[in-house]
Amino acid sequence: MSSSHIVSAYDEELKYLSRRISEMGGVAERMAADAVRALVNSDTVLAQKVISDDPILDEAERQIGEKAIVTIAKRQPMAADLREIIGSIRIAADLERVGDLGKNTAKRVLAVSDSTLPRTLTRGLEHLSELASAQLKEVLDVYASRSPEKANGIRERDEEIDAVYTALFRELLTYMMEDPRNITPCTHLLFCAKNIERIGDHATNIAETIFYMATGAQPVGERPKDDTTTSLNTMPT
Repeated sequence: MSSSHIVSAYDEELKYLSRRISEMGGVAERMAADAVRALVNSDTVLAQKVISDDPILDEAERQIGEKAIVTIAKRQPMAADLREIIGSIRIAADLERVGDLGKNTAKRVLAVSDSTLPRTLTRGLEHLSELASAQLKEVLDVYASRSPEKANGIRERDEEIDAVYTALFRELLTYMMEDPRNITPCTHLLFCAKNIERIGDHATNIAETIFYMATGAQPVGERPKDDTTTSLNTMPT
């Protein structure tokens, strides 16, 4: 974060934004992890808890946006201060979307709760979730330090999540082709897997925003990707 200002209220406004982002991050992390735990364990109570927590992130994003607008109007920030405020708006939007993805996964718990899912599939979802959760946690730690090097490192590891998602995608398609009765539950799991993969994408978005906040520049080069599910070559044979 930028150095202290002559007007102490200005510092408090910037600290408010930083604190609210950290609070949003904690809620988003919990929702994402609990949604997958509810799915794997067919825990409808936990799923409902995830769904009911979503308005917390919606309200937090609204408050951050309002505070940011007022601060810009009052202080007319420049350079690092302006990047700090704009970055807060962007990160809040990504965290709100992480919460939505967790909520959407939780909503599918009821749809698959009566199905017997192969353990290999649930293990795959858990592994994908662990990778996405670890990336989200790490990027929130980097937000506190504002390290551009660490932020860029997270960005460059996004392809690991994509690769695991692609492998799970192929496995789900295989189960669907082997037995038509698997089509409905596996379709729900495909959506859940995509939700988890998207959480990793939002963590990467946050890493790029942190890099911008710290340096005033965008990361160099295309974001590494290893999601090949749009290719016909990923179809099982």
